[in-house]
Amino acid sequence: MSKKSFLLAGILALAVAAACTKLSVKTTYEKQASFIEGFVSTEMKKDPYATLTRNGGAYRLTLHDTLYRVYGQREPLRQGGTAVVWYACYTLTGSTISASNLVATNVRILANQANWDLSDTLRYKPDTLRLDNKLIRGLQDGLQGVQQYDQCIILFTGEFGFGNSEMGTIPARSALAYEFWIESIDNEN
Repeated sequence: MSKKSFLLAGILALAVAAACTKLSVKTTYEKQASFIEGFVSTEMKKDPYATLTRNGGAYRLTLHDTLYRVYGQREPLRQGGTAVVWYACYTLTGSTISASNLVATNVRILANQANWDLSDTLRYKPDTLRLDNKLIRGLQDGLQGVQQYDQCIILFTGEFGFGNSEMGTIPARSALAYEFWIESIDNEN
């Protein structure tokens, strides 16, 4: 085989490998989207007052959405605003979430249920999130429009999460489910 033929064969093999990888990633994200749809369907059957909002690549399932009856219209979180939140982050490997796939939280009781070390008392306090481009795309899309006192679950495929990067205990290309309890909203920053 000539040097030129060998080089062309190598380039062709790389192109085929890249196409297979791209197809595999697409298949992974499609499977994750079906997990999200299954999760949403199950939760909405459990809670007839839940509402679903789809924004960009994120689904936001607001649970027990009867708060407008109690608190009236509340200010939604806008780009550049901040929200004080309690949260739990789960990898979504099926159509349910549980303590076994919890990867981050600031809620002590959830950490305890997952048998985490509770000695870092500074970890278990509300966090303040700014809705800006520093957040991963799924959170940017999902948090936009949340309101004070909402309890919601924001779900998105790995495409809108950390993509090909591993982040701490979160594997690359993971679908994520973030549960939030919104304490306050401030759009005046």
